[in-house]
Amino acid sequence: MPFIPHTEAEVAEMLEAIGVERIDDLFDEIPAGLQVPGIEGLPPALSEQQVTRLVRERTSRDGNPLCFLGAGAYDHHIPAAVWELVTRGEFYTDYTPYQAEASQGTLQLIYEYQTMMAGLMGMEVSNASLYDGASALAEAVLMAVRANRKSKARRILLPRSLHPAWRATVRTIVRHQRIELVEIPFDPRTGHTPVEALDDWQDEDVTALVIPQPNFFGVLEDVDALTDWAHARGALAIAAPNPTAMALLRPPGEWGEAGADIAAGEGQPLGVPLSLGGPYFGFLCTRQALVRQMPGRLVGRTVDREGREGFTLTLQAREQHIRRSRATSNICTNQGLLVTAATLYMALTGAEGLRRVAAASHANTRTLTERLVENPHVHAEFERPFFHERVLRFDLPLERLLRPLAAHNLLPGYPLGRDYPELDNHLLVCATEARTPEDIDYYVDHLFRLIERQTSAGCPVKPKMA
Repeated sequence: MPFIPHTEAEVAEMLEAIGVERIDDLFDEIPAGLQVPGIEGLPPALSEQQVTRLVRERTSRDGNPLCFLGAGAYDHHIPAAVWELVTRGEFYTDYTPYQAEASQGTLQLIYEYQTMMAGLMGMEVSNASLYDGASALAEAVLMAVRANRKSKARRILLPRSLHPAWRATVRTIVRHQRIELVEIPFDPRTGHTPVEALDDWQDEDVTALVIPQPNFFGVLEDVDALTDWAHARGALAIAAPNPTAMALLRPPGEWGEAGADIAAGEGQPLGVPLSLGGPYFGFLCTRQALVRQMPGRLVGRTVDREGREGFTLTLQAREQHIRRSRATSNICTNQGLLVTAATLYMALTGAEGLRRVAAASHANTRTLTERLVENPHVHAEFERPFFHERVLRFDLPLERLLRPLAAHNLLPGYPLGRDYPELDNHLLVCATEARTPEDIDYYVDHLFRLIERQTSAGCPVKPKMA
């Protein structure tokens, strides 16, 4: 809430009613050695007016830069109606719908979300969401280990072309659960994971294979071949798709001969704005045969004794409801507010609108990269189809370009060298449907001017690679 509702007199009255003198007395069971006497360097208290002004001043320093940065978080246009509805009290202050008789509206909304997400992924079942894409993938890995009982190795193959933060999160969550994570290299020429990269595991026990689509480089993977490879060896196929891309590409449920078994990823592109790193929400879909191993909660539709339609929580195999050791997940919440935004976003855009968003994003990225590679010091990498991100290689040191571009109110892209040393001086650029031709002109003009200035000043240029 935006204010503290209790006056000092009311606080004193409540303390008197419970028989204590100070609020600190409520915490007297905490040993003195564990208590922190104060926080050093804390500035004096400010009034509401002063705090508001301070926050506005601080946020204004960030500016409102043109975003050509993707790498897992995308600047899409969000219809104004989405968050106008999301922030209504019925949704904004709603809580976990444990009491079905008092929560039919929220339960129906989650049910609609599950239906839309299952349809988008071409799967039979969707849960009510998880924290974010990275933790959703970790939950999918745990789910695959539980579900694939024929596999004894507890071995998961993770392509290096998968988002590096997602790989790190999966490793953190499952590392103490006797699960082996094996990273599979990508082709340095194409940027995708060819089936041949899996040859070393041809005759090995593999529990599951993770398949991103598109991958972190924006490159489209050969999902049919990878899915069929997994199934031919008794492994499950875990899809990690971008939901916007699925409006144009075949969904995970249609990959290969039998379709992927699980689909997990990040829902931020569906109506959630970029906001200093979050919050996000993770989606997870699966086949009906695996539904009892699905983490999180599920909303089901039923009828009462009088035949009236109703909605209720079902299949909640979480630690809040059963023994921790038997729970399918120790994550005990779902991102209800962001799911509300995603549901409204998908309902307002519709299938055709989402296809247009995806097509426009691809077209803008193609236009941007075609313009940028007109400069002799900028080169397109990876000879594969892409969605709305692409890797560019620069002859000039990136650090000499990124800071000046940021000073011109531009977020030019994601430097890949920090996660992939072999891709030093490579930049991952993205242009969604929110970027206009004028935005692209602004980026191209400023980058070319900087390159000209650097080369004229004698900045060392790397020799052109074959």
